[in-house]
Amino acid sequence: MYTDISPFTVAITDTELQDLQLRLARTRWPERETVDDWSQGIPSHYTRELASYWASTYDWRRFEQKLNSWPQFKTTIEDIDIHFIHRRSPHENALPLIISHGWPGSVAEFHKVIDALADPTAHGGKAEDAFHVVAPSLPGYGFSGKPTSPGTSVEKIGRMWGQLMARLGYQRYVAQGGDWGSVITQSMGQTETQHCAGIHITLPIVTPDPDTMDNLTEQEQSALEAMTFYNDWDSGYSKQQSTRPQTLGYGLADSPVGQMAWIVEKFYAWTDCEKDGSKHPEHVLSKDELLDNVMMYWLNNTAASSARLYWESFNTPNIEPIDMPVGCSMFPREIFLCSRRWAEKRFSNLIYWNELDRGGHFAALELPEVFMKEVRTCFRSLR
Repeated sequence: MYTDISPFTVAITDTELQDLQLRLARTRWPERETVDDWSQGIPSHYTRELASYWASTYDWRRFEQKLNSWPQFKTTIEDIDIHFIHRRSPHENALPLIISHGWPGSVAEFHKVIDALADPTAHGGKAEDAFHVVAPSLPGYGFSGKPTSPGTSVEKIGRMWGQLMARLGYQRYVAQGGDWGSVITQSMGQTETQHCAGIHITLPIVTPDPDTMDNLTEQEQSALEAMTFYNDWDSGYSKQQSTRPQTLGYGLADSPVGQMAWIVEKFYAWTDCEKDGSKHPEHVLSKDELLDNVMMYWLNNTAASSARLYWESFNTPNIEPIDMPVGCSMFPREIFLCSRRWAEKRFSNLIYWNELDRGGHFAALELPEVFMKEVRTCFRSLR
């Protein structure tokens, strides 16, 4: 059995960066939208502004250096090369934690929290809250390999993560995730029960309880309204990616601006980015942070391979019960929200529940201090 773990260093060539510059310079632009907002998608004026910054100011080497500041590795699991960051804590009795991103995210989402989770005393925290942090790139994402045959579903990835933690020597650990990472983490709550001691999620996958429909709380009513809005106005990307990811991939693989627009529009939609009556992703994230994440897709040509996870798993959600200890942090601008009583129908051992007053889908990136507090508090009782 192949179990080797090899050190990995990000080393993008100058030729690749020069190719990006040429493609940006040769962008063929569509006409501007016929509205003065984001209702038809990312506006042309902002897309041009961000593309211009990408071409003239953005420095990939800065973020490459940041990635290489952490120990990175690759190992082959189920015939797929898996890239992961493994930041061991200097503190005794640190709790191993595997943390999973989703789409359109990447391990770049965790750049503000990895060091502080691993070494809290160096960042104003307590040693008893320390974690050994494992942050893998999903198959088909980032610097991980791409599946070459069908079958790499969220359930399979959850089992792969169990193999990864065993390969690292962790016999007892906890898991955290958002977006697809949340679904993968919930799957681990069903399959990795011998070694995973508990999970923390920001996107619980539950169904509204039919028994509550006659006495919905205000929060539950808002959750149903948000689900309707998503289905009517915000789900086109998922329909395309879950049915024809390959067709989409040709355009995004060829056009950096297309790839950028496809991703950044979701950071507008899913972050808590309203300020002074206006909504804009740069109210919470910088251009560099947005483009760091886009580069994880562009440099690795993962438009199609990342979208295939939707083809594999989006239309077949697993809502079977989970008896493992579960913690949920509900950020108000999350795509799907649920109530505690809905969650308790699926999670029989709900050890932590908190409803935050701000924050969105990319919690670790938007509100790193709040996110870390949630993770630490949730898992404190499992140490």
